[in-house]
Amino acid sequence: MVILDEFNIALQQGYIQLDEVLPVLRNRPKMQHVVITGRGAQEALIEEANLVTEMKQAKHPFRNGIKAQPGVEF
Repeated sequence: MVILDEFNIALQQGYIQLDEVLPVLRNRPKMQHVVITGRGAQEALIEEANLVTEMKQAKHPFRNGIKAQPGVEF
């Protein structure tokens, strides 16, 4: 299993291009799972995926003044 945490942000920011990523995903070993996280997935990536989950925030500690913590959020 390969987990590309917040990879959608890297795509949004142009650090890597989706047209470079899709062939790699298509040609990966049959039993290799790839998990890509982050907001704002491009439609082409969503269409290529087997499973897409959309989450919404219900509660976040930042709303209560708790800042991001090293080693947890970054």
